[in-house]
Amino acid sequence: MRILFLGDVVGRSGRECVVSRLPALVSRWALDLVVVNGENAAGGFGITEAIYDELRAAGADAITLGNHAFDQRDALVFIERAEGLVRPMNYPAGTPGRGAALIEAKNGARVLVANVMGRVFMDPLDDPFAALDRTLEGAALGRVADAVVVDVHAETTSEKQAIGHYCDGRATLVVGTHTHVPTADERILAHGTAYMTDAGMCGCYDGVIGMDKEEPLRRFTRKLASGRFEPASGPAALCGVAVETDDRTGLATRVSAVRMGGGLSEVRPAFWE
Repeated sequence: MRILFLGDVVGRSGRECVVSRLPALVSRWALDLVVVNGENAAGGFGITEAIYDELRAAGADAITLGNHAFDQRDALVFIERAEGLVRPMNYPAGTPGRGAALIEAKNGARVLVANVMGRVFMDPLDDPFAALDRTLEGAALGRVADAVVVDVHAETTSEKQAIGHYCDGRATLVVGTHTHVPTADERILAHGTAYMTDAGMCGCYDGVIGMDKEEPLRRFTRKLASGRFEPASGPAALCGVAVETDDRTGLATRVSAVRMGGGLSEVRPAFWE
């Protein structure tokens, strides 16, 4: 199976980058599954139903979220009917939506897409490790699911790495989101799980983690807010991670970073090109 995961889509620039590039990648790379983190897609904060539909139409099979999951109020409603939209599973009981979804891939395979949020320097949610245990036991790799993709929306590299090792052998891919900067540590862990600390973002890098640079600079240098954060509007990069799996086990056989455009050094999966 061929899986592409794309990091946080930030604002209009990021959306346009994904919508313009993804359909061709699905065809060129014969992708079976595309997962996109969309929690910053609506003006940098949250997601709307129209944007969800736009990303799905471009080729995303599932869209994960994070700490901005419900910044757009309509998400509280449409998330219930958006079967491919997954918010962090360790939100409190009763939160609308789902923390994991069994998705039918383009090749007919069953893929569990799960989303969990870290707790270090983040909102104090339920234990992400215990939440993952419950989810992975209920949809075991190789029995219930042909592949398992886990989006770890977290601030610190240590927590992301710990969750990666905790899921090793039980997931196809564990990938971090939230910090918007792609890391260079994509690899296959000891028991066959592909891992990357942060997929980066799909957005404009000529800013501060996707936001127009002027307001963050004013806040850092003057310690005063003079306006709201707005997404940077320059050319965007498309960033993520590509994984190929062993169809017998669901574990990873090859992994590569993906970076295209937006002034970043380009990386494409050589095994698909």
